[in-house]
Amino acid sequence: MRLSPENLNSPAYASAGILLGGALWGLMWFPVRAMAEIGLWGMWPPALIYMFTLLLMFPIAIKRRREITRRWRQLLVIGLLSGAAFTFYTVSLLMTEVVRSLLLFYLTPVWGTVLGIIVLGERPGMGRVLGIVLGLAGLLVILGLGHGWPVPHNPGDWLALLAGILWAVASLKLYQMGNIAAQDQMLAFVSGGAAISGLSLVIGGPMLGGALPVGILMDALPYAFLFALYLAPTLFLTLWPATILTPGRAGLLLMSEVVVGVFSAALFANEVFGLRELTGTLLITTAAAVEVLWRGDVSGVGKS
Repeated sequence: MRLSPENLNSPAYASAGILLGGALWGLMWFPVRAMAEIGLWGMWPPALIYMFTLLLMFPIAIKRRREITRRWRQLLVIGLLSGAAFTFYTVSLLMTEVVRSLLLFYLTPVWGTVLGIIVLGERPGMGRVLGIVLGLAGLLVILGLGHGWPVPHNPGDWLALLAGILWAVASLKLYQMGNIAAQDQMLAFVSGGAAISGLSLVIGGPMLGGALPVGILMDALPYAFLFALYLAPTLFLTLWPATILTPGRAGLLLMSEVVVGVFSAALFANEVFGLRELTGTLLITTAAAVEVLWRGDVSGVGKS
């Protein structure tokens, strides 16, 4: 089958795209951990990454300035919601246990499904319910949580939970405003992320990063630049599918991040990958397959 705009606007292509996008996010721990090891923490890693990405996308912003000006209100909403979601999630990885951050953020399919029911009139059937149950069970198995789901009890936990809710709302808005060009969505995301992280540095003070020594900043710049190059295709594969898929489905398929994160950590960070991790990975993979392949799981959904 040849690629065409019609094919790229199909749920099947969008589902494959967000699975790949989630997989790319699963490698996000590389630059974040590298910058943390040289002394960069709090809001500084996302702030630098977004600023470099904005510089790289500046020619696109100039070329698209008329369209951006025409739709600035919609882009502002998308940018602040999506940029804040992933900024808070990134910072939560440094401020709380990775286990807790992942579990609290990936309640997103639940929030997305609830929003789909309330706002879009979505009627998810057994396929969605089974997919969410399998996906969350896979998270619990992989992360080895023996005492149930964590209740937020520190700032990092609350940021992870808030990030998941914000991404569910951002997915809803992207779905409702699906006719916005992908490059404009990406510019909005990066601008929103840069604004949120920069403002948080100013308001949060030492608790969210504080003043940064020049030496640490210079050491961090190469990592920020490399991740900015990596971020562009990752954003496209995250935002474009969200204009086609309902928020619950988008959140569920984005859980491919966990699978790739676990595999990559085992390969490159000498973290354990045994029977428990394999079982959880299979559960999450099955959840994605159920969501995509189950017939008649959603009806009565349309773009507004």
